[in-house]
Amino acid sequence: MFESILCQVTEYNPEVLESLIGLAVDIAREGREGRSVGTLFTFGDENAVLARSRPLILDPLSGHPESSLHVTNLNLRGTIKELAQLDGGFVVSGEGIFLSVCRYLDAVAAQVDVPLGLGSRHLAAAKMSAVTSAVGIVVSESSLVRLFCHGQLVGEIIPEVWMMDHAHLGGAVKREQVGELTILTPSWRQTPIAK
Repeated sequence: MFESILCQVTEYNPEVLESLIGLAVDIAREGREGRSVGTLFTFGDENAVLARSRPLILDPLSGHPESSLHVTNLNLRGTIKELAQLDGGFVVSGEGIFLSVCRYLDAVAAQVDVPLGLGSRHLAAAKMSAVTSAVGIVVSESSLVRLFCHGQLVGEIIPEVWMMDHAHLGGAVKREQVGELTILTPSWRQTPIAK
């Protein structure tokens, strides 16, 4: 479904990444209890992400069996949507297992170029993706979903057409329409990003 973005991210199972992006789009569209919610997912290179982050609270996912923590588990999705309201980010393994929630991501050494107007959540995702092989997936409180890979903004998913003014990808972009979603990726990038 998200082919223009998935071709940019080659290290992980596209079905798992697509499911995680779908969850992010659901959070962007629905929010919680009538208000917009912003959150951050890191996907893959989980050991490096965990080493460069710390818990902000006692982890509510700790101690649950892996089988109940997979991104495709429909019973988990409501829990993740509720937890998305809390500060910090989610750490998701390359296999699609939610490992931790409410993590403070600390990748201060990375130099990244994040477009003006994007906040600390986007900066954290960009920096973490620059110093690890993780993909950063950010749900903005403006209800857009942005993907970062190797420190670069590689895609924006716009759930509603009227939100096009909030896009931050500069220069020429490739526009893909998937149902009601608009997906923007840099048109100058013809090959997948390699680290």
